[in-house]
Amino acid sequence: MHPFEYAAPETLDDALSLLREHGDEAKVLSGGQSLIPILHYRLARPRVVIDINALPLGDIAVRDGRIGIGALVRYHRLEESAELARHCPVLAEAARLIGNVRVRTLGTLGGSLAHADPAAELPAVMTALDARLGVASASGRRTVAARDFFTGPLTTVLAADEVVTGVEVPAMSAHGWAVEELSRRAGDFAIVAVVALIGLDRRGHVDDARVAFGGVGDRPVHAGAAEDALRGREPTAEVLARAAQAARDTLAPPTDAFVSGAYRRHVAGVLCRRALTRAVERARR
Repeated sequence: MHPFEYAAPETLDDALSLLREHGDEAKVLSGGQSLIPILHYRLARPRVVIDINALPLGDIAVRDGRIGIGALVRYHRLEESAELARHCPVLAEAARLIGNVRVRTLGTLGGSLAHADPAAELPAVMTALDARLGVASASGRRTVAARDFFTGPLTTVLAADEVVTGVEVPAMSAHGWAVEELSRRAGDFAIVAVVALIGLDRRGHVDDARVAFGGVGDRPVHAGAAEDALRGREPTAEVLARAAQAARDTLAPPTDAFVSGAYRRHVAGVLCRRALTRAVERARR
């Protein structure tokens, strides 16, 4: 591992000052589940590692139909939080699919989003939820829509002196939800992942639909075609199948060492139909 300086600021302002001072030569450490392997294999050689674990960014708060989640909330809290189970249970379902117990104990929401692996579960969930990410630097604060935050593989709109401070998502307690994924082994990054959320009106027709994919492009993919095919319709098996087909038809997944793009595209359609079916069943209950 390449030698580096270590800093553990106790306040957000101190951390942001260090980022402004060191810029591209700094790396932020939260859970370490992505950064430590990168350092070990010398894929990054920062002059300073800024450990933000002491910062007060670990809260979950529900206010006025919105849920604020701090960047340092660990995966296991997404999985176990009673508040999230009531107001946004899709986060718990996604968190259970991440890595293993050790990874879920250490890894953080903000770390996953900033790392921006296109096959990771949480970026896809935030894309489906149309989450708002809080971003801070020494010069100010801003809010970025999740659908604009990811710009490519391991690439985001974050500047070198910025850090994710938290996420705001809508409360979805009345929605059905589902996360479906195919991976080589349990806990691996997904070959394909699908996140679906469905809201039904009093007639049992779809009045809200949110769908996103992971693993099928260089960033999470918002499946607007599937949503358009569902809204206002009774979610019969045929309607769900057409929505899944509409989503699949918009995809051009990559081929890699594991599977072909054509296989990924086929699996995306199958998993989308399954996720929509489960989400509708839950919405009806």
